[in-house]
Amino acid sequence: MHIADAMPSFFCVHGGGPHISLALMNPMTDATATFAETKARVLAFARERDWEQFHAPKNLSMALAAEAAELMEHFLWGTPEQSRDIARDPAKRQKIEEELADVIIYALEFSNMTGIDMAAAVEAKMAANARKYPVEKARGRSEKYTEL
Repeated sequence: MHIADAMPSFFCVHGGGPHISLALMNPMTDATATFAETKARVLAFARERDWEQFHAPKNLSMALAAEAAELMEHFLWGTPEQSRDIARDPAKRQKIEEELADVIIYALEFSNMTGIDMAAAVEAKMAANARKYPVEKARGRSEKYTEL
């Protein structure tokens, strides 16, 4: 099923695309939002602007990589401890949150445009990682699974 088929009732169609009023919706938090709801909001945002035409997997994957690089810039050249301090710094945190949100938005839109079920993909990858990195071998170690 395409995400558009599962859009919640707060979506209305006007002039060929769904329109959404983010101001009228409940704010999303990690504790309350689902993948489906978040993906639907991302898709509605792109559709309102007629941006799906630009959202080929090639373009979205490149945009995702560019935004990940912008997130990394905040921590470049610092030590691990400095990176923790930077992430806690209120003056820098807003920009870091914005870059992280950009990465997630592009990942969700990639999943929208390719029909990838994000929750199923995450679950499958976590299961694969659990097999590669069994707790008894990997706890407290950073080596690649082939080196454990």
